[in-house]
Amino acid sequence: MSRFSARVRLVPMLLLVLAATACGGGVRDYIADTYALQNTAGDAKTYTSNDPVGTTVSNIVAEEDPAARKADGGSEYLRYDDDIVTVSAGPGGGSLVRVEDIDGRYRSGGFAYLGPGFNPGSPAGGASGSGGSGSAK
Repeated sequence: MSRFSARVRLVPMLLLVLAATACGGGVRDYIADTYALQNTAGDAKTYTSNDPVGTTVSNIVAEEDPAARKADGGSEYLRYDDDIVTVSAGPGGGSLVRVEDIDGRYRSGGFAYLGPGFNPGSPAGGASGSGGSGSAK
């Protein structure tokens, strides 16, 4: 095989890889594009939604399934590969959506009280991924 034919074969593979990585920016990008930014603190960002917690969570989950999900005290927690999303009641019947990097509070055990799927080192998928029923409204 000549160098030219090897390069010709390599180009379509590179284009495929680039196309695959350019599609879909994940849950963080979806939230940034959908909700109004309210606050930034380090790597954590808080957004506002006019919808109640249940509706907001349903919309986020419809965009991308979390690896784990749990409702606790009127808030919903969604764990993704790189982010933790917390949706809680906001002013006027809306909700607040907090997105933070998984390397922060999650890695230090800050969400361990939520149980399976929220302990540091929890697998990215599996049976623990259906911890909540979306009962927070």
